[in-house]
Amino acid sequence: MDLRKLKTLIDLVAESGISELEITEGDGKVRIVKSPFGPAALQPPMPIAAPIAAAATAPAAASAPAPASAAPEVPAGHMVKSPMVGTFYRSAQPGAEPFVAVGSEVKEGDTLCIIEAMKLMNEIEADKSGTIKAVLVDNGSPVEFGQPLFVIE
Repeated sequence: MDLRKLKTLIDLVAESGISELEITEGDGKVRIVKSPFGPAALQPPMPIAAPIAAAATAPAAASAPAPASAAPEVPAGHMVKSPMVGTFYRSAQPGAEPFVAVGSEVKEGDTLCIIEAMKLMNEIEADKSGTIKAVLVDNGSPVEFGQPLFVIE
C-alpha cells in the first residue's frame, strides 16, 4: 500500500466517528486505531490557559454590584484559591447552612467549602486564620484550578 493511500485512510479515520480500521490488501495488512489520548487530547492545555483567566473574572463580570464591593477587598486580604477543577458547594448538603459566610471567623484547618471533582467531595480548608471578607464564587458554580474562592483578612 502506498503512502498516499495510507495518509488518506488515516485522515478518514481521524475525521470520522470510527475508532478503528483494519484493511488487508494482498499480502499487506494495515490497522489504524484512533487513540482517545492522541494529539487532540494533548492540545487543550495551551488553549485552556486563556479561559481559566476568563473564568476567574467571569463571576465578577456577571454580577456588577458585587465586584464593586469585593474588588477593593481582594488585594487587602489573603485569597483562598481552588486547588482543583470542579463544582463549588458552600454547604455539605443542599439546603444546609453554608460552612462559612462573610464575617465568619475561621481558624486554619476549618472547612470553607466543598469542591466536587469526578463524583468525589473534597473539603477545602482554610490555610490561614481570620475573618471571611468575601465569598467570590456562587454555590453550584464550576471552578477552575487557581480560581479565587474566598478572601480572609
